Amino acid sequence: MKTAIIGGGAAGFFAALSAKENNPKSEVTIYEKSDSILRKVKISGGGRCNVTHSCFKVGDLVKSYPRGGKQLKKSFNIFNTNHTIAWFKDRGVNLITEADNRMFPETNKSITIINCLLDEAHRLGVVIKRKTAVNELKPDGDKIKLKIDEFDYAFDKVIVATGGSPKASGLNWLKALGHEIIPPIPSLFTFNMPDEKIIGLQGVVSKNAIVRVQGAKSPQNGPLLVTHWGMSGPAILKTSAWEARSLSEKNYSFSIQVNWIGNSNEDEVRVLLNRSFYNYGKKKVINVIPFELPNSLWKYLLEASEIDENTVAGEVSKKEKNILINNIVNAIYKVNGKTTFKEEFVTCGGVSLKDINMKTMESKVVPNLYFAGEVLNIDGVTGGFNFQAAWTTGYIAGSN
Repeated sequence: MKTAIIGGGAAGFFAALSAKENNPKSEVTIYEKSDSILRKVKISGGGRCNVTHSCFKVGDLVKSYPRGGKQLKKSFNIFNTNHTIAWFKDRGVNLITEADNRMFPETNKSITIINCLLDEAHRLGVVIKRKTAVNELKPDGDKIKLKIDEFDYAFDKVIVATGGSPKASGLNWLKALGHEIIPPIPSLFTFNMPDEKIIGLQGVVSKNAIVRVQGAKSPQNGPLLVTHWGMSGPAILKTSAWEARSLSEKNYSFSIQVNWIGNSNEDEVRVLLNRSFYNYGKKKVINVIPFELPNSLWKYLLEASEIDENTVAGEVSKKEKNILINNIVNAIYKVNGKTTFKEEFVTCGGVSLKDINMKTMESKVVPNLYFAGEVLNIDGVTGGFNFQAAWTTGYIAGSN
């Protein structure tokens, strides 16, 4: 049996290894059009490779996928986080969990994961062909023909793992086969705020913020980082993922509401503020911080509320307190534009999951054609979830 894997990324490699392990006598070849393989594995997590996330219950795991979560439930019942950890451990790579539940190789180096995948490919006899573009794919009876370097080659099975495409036109070759294509748009990105004074606090982190796009139903929480161009951090990235479609429709011009302390109960916040200002009534308000906030952010919030930092805490008026509380739990910032999160470009959109058997990853449109990874309309929030989807769909496609 001859199997072709189109794409030399995480999903493509895992599909190839799974296919070869499942059928050792088959010929399995990875075709990568560029000279670079496993590029995202190399750069992920600042060069450490965020392999997966320590979320071990399938019901919880699917909640981290804005697109594809419901459908992935079938797939995760076959191969999930537990299997990923065991797979790498069996090959000598231990994964460790950080405080935020992201999982990395014990060495903290992405080359560890790359070498593991390459060593396994060598051991199993998977052929890797770089700088080899597949120019055409067409069904031919019970086989699939690929045009490679102007020559036609017949394969029994083909797995498409080409990754996300920034433009819908990049998926026209799959649309031509009869697959429905969901137009791709960016999923993980940071928010640009060129007109907001908050960017003067670049480097400041709120450990537990709540972010909501005005008009959206669901807020997102987590650390928020102020940058010289706007805002980033898990709370922002999760918001960008869940609201990807609506923000694209707004042309990335919108407003967000930020709760800087993670407590959305305004009455509780008022009690804590009043108690603190009463207990330390003779101190300057700049030195009385009732919440876990960086000093510079507290100073900024006082200024935004037009409270002089040298005012004695006991003399802050009720009206001033109300304005301050509103700026703490419901500050509004204007976003105008986006920036791709580092080099970890993630898209939502791709091949519609309606056309895929999620238990096998085989196309319902073209027999013997399988899909894995970001080429599908699947994307997760930041934290290792996109790699987990790649391992899962790659493993299933290969094993079938």
